[in-house]
Amino acid sequence: MNTTHKQDTGLAVAGLMLGLFMAALDQTIISTAMTQIIAKLGGFDKFVWVYSAYMIAMVVCSPIFGKLSDMYGRKRFFLAGLLVFTLGSILCGTAQNMEQLIIYRGIQGIGGGAVTPIVFAIIFDMFPPERRGKMMGLFGAVFGISNVFGPIMGGAITDQFSWRWVFYINVPIALLSFIFILRAYHESGNHKKQIIDWTGAVALAAAVLCLMFGLELGGSEGWAWDSWNTIGLFVASLVLTAVFLRVEQTAKDPIIAFRLFRDRVFTSSMIISLVYGAAMIGVATYIPVFIQGVFHKTATETSTVLTPMLLGVVLSSQIGGRIAGKFRYRSIMLVSAAVLFTGLMLLGYAMDASTSRGLITLYMVVVGLGIGVSFSLLSISTISSVPPQYKGSASSLITFFRTIGSALGVTVFGAMQKHVFQGGLAEIGGLDSQAAEGIKGGQALLDPAMQARMGLSGDVVEALLGKLADSILYLFQWSVLLPIVAVVFAILMGRAGIEAAKPNGAEGRAEAATTAGEGR
Repeated sequence: MNTTHKQDTGLAVAGLMLGLFMAALDQTIISTAMTQIIAKLGGFDKFVWVYSAYMIAMVVCSPIFGKLSDMYGRKRFFLAGLLVFTLGSILCGTAQNMEQLIIYRGIQGIGGGAVTPIVFAIIFDMFPPERRGKMMGLFGAVFGISNVFGPIMGGAITDQFSWRWVFYINVPIALLSFIFILRAYHESGNHKKQIIDWTGAVALAAAVLCLMFGLELGGSEGWAWDSWNTIGLFVASLVLTAVFLRVEQTAKDPIIAFRLFRDRVFTSSMIISLVYGAAMIGVATYIPVFIQGVFHKTATETSTVLTPMLLGVVLSSQIGGRIAGKFRYRSIMLVSAAVLFTGLMLLGYAMDASTSRGLITLYMVVVGLGIGVSFSLLSISTISSVPPQYKGSASSLITFFRTIGSALGVTVFGAMQKHVFQGGLAEIGGLDSQAAEGIKGGQALLDPAMQARMGLSGDVVEALLGKLADSILYLFQWSVLLPIVAVVFAILMGRAGIEAAKPNGAEGRAEAATTAGEGR
């Protein structure tokens, strides 16, 4: 077990928190800065790739860095990830056009793919079982805060300084994190020497890239869902996935040890992480659009609507970590899924254009309370269910599945919302076909300048905003299926929970092994 000097533990924890906060923050911080970025750099047709480049690089690199940290140690790859992330941030701040910014965001994502999963593996190395729940709750809260707080922070920085400082702000954070970990975290040199499965790594990276490109490009101009371009990417992803699975079956030290998925707790944690990632991205993406359209707020003002969800995430993440040692994983996740189901039901069926901001705030708190538990509890259940030599890989897979869930959620919800919105346009008079095509999913209506260029009257705009609100409510209604899926897999976790440390200090097969058949 890796250890730190007692007097350095606080400094090491601070360094890990700063690193995680920074890497998670950059998934969402640019959302409220994007309008100014487009105004300065142009490239409106490419701006979605500023988000996607980071996400794709992070998804591809997380399993690889997780495996490497198991083989050669956490510290060196965490520090390397910070350096790459900082380089990418500086480059992003100096970008002169949208193409450069997209490339530099990819570099950032590579660094994030190292930092995020290794943080949670280090926490399990540093602390004994009886303290891991509390620490996972704390770090789960940091992760949740970063994702939800990103748009708020991005809007404030952009308004007070410029969009470039959205990236430059990472430099001092990364520097502090680097110094703290370099000085305070001391891990043992006992690592199992393994052979790097480069063939599996390349096959996995290529399969994920094809899948993500297909999801991001599908439905856009020239990339219809039924076009050969889009279908070809999905077919290539399937073929490469088959190649990856075949390679991993024969590899001496595979990138992903598939025998881990024989454990029901491990597999259930992955699936629940995926569906929770989809649920969170759906709410975080479309609630601000709903508020902006219905209440006529600016993008920066609207970003604060996520604050109630943030508070709920922080509170429940802490609760989830603290009670992880007292109840079975199944029991905690069933309550979490029930709360999330209630929150999504309120958004989909109790909310409309006449709902007050106060009630919407309450609904967002409920959603946050349901989601937050997953950030701490699923990390605990995943890493606790695997042997020590797989902790880095297991932690990276939680990040992998949550990010894939977010990508799938954005794509599926986006397609649903656009389809319903376009279907409602036929009911509005005074709207020609060219204007209807230009409106697409309806987000363009939130820009008064865009309304003026389209020559839309006030009455038509109000009618269109009503249809936009209806289309968002429709996808919230369907999103209630996600916590139902989570319930099924929570039940499959059985009677597993954290096993307390043994009197002689031994921690069992996974240093915090799951137990079966033992009541709490």
